[in-house]
Amino acid sequence: MKKKGNKELPAISTASLPDVIFMILFFFMVSTTMRDQEVLVRYKLPNATEVQKLEKKSLVSYIHIGVPVNHMQARYGTAPKIQLNDTYKTAKDIGDFIQAERDQLNEADRAQMTTSIKADRETKMGIITDVKQELRRANALKISYAAVEGE
Repeated sequence: MKKKGNKELPAISTASLPDVIFMILFFFMVSTTMRDQEVLVRYKLPNATEVQKLEKKSLVSYIHIGVPVNHMQARYGTAPKIQLNDTYKTAKDIGDFIQAERDQLNEADRAQMTTSIKADRETKMGIITDVKQELRRANALKISYAAVEGE
């Protein structure tokens, strides 16, 4: 019993490999969402009484108000802070923040820009009033308040 000839295994075809890689890449591009900003404050939102869905979330700028997260408390303390984008700011910085957000939008969308305030339910109204006053000075009059429904 001898082997007939020197038979080699046939080569594996890699012709469809680029198609498979492209499909995987396309899947991850479609299913992945990018995070806009890292939330540096802790907050528990109050219950919602009325809910209105925002149509274009790209036109919403967020102001987070609450106690700094645990790993930031050593540096910033436990007093409520205002977070604009990825940094802690004061109420006086809100005008510059709103102007920078408007500059990123085209002319047609600037009138539709909404500012969403996400504040902890334990936050004192003095801070929220200061934020609202600065928003008025910046002529950002479309304000929404984020809340949790039915908690």
